[in-house]
Amino acid sequence: MPLYDYCCDRCGLQFECRHSVAAQPPLCPHCAGVAHRIFVSAPAVHGRMAQGREQAARSLEPSRHGPGCPCCH
Repeated sequence: MPLYDYCCDRCGLQFECRHSVAAQPPLCPHCAGVAHRIFVSAPAVHGRMAQGREQAARSLEPSRHGPGCPCCH
């Protein structure tokens, strides 16, 4: 069964619940309020990975000068 993330409309508690796709949304385990499903995305990673993507993109750009130019290669 899939694991879903929910947020309570009454108290704001975020919690997880495992249930079938066809099941009704659960009530909040803290206050029994109505909860709605939330979609959690992966965090953005800044730093070395982002720099690597930029460097890879630059390596695909055509050089401004001819072969052997030290500023482009």
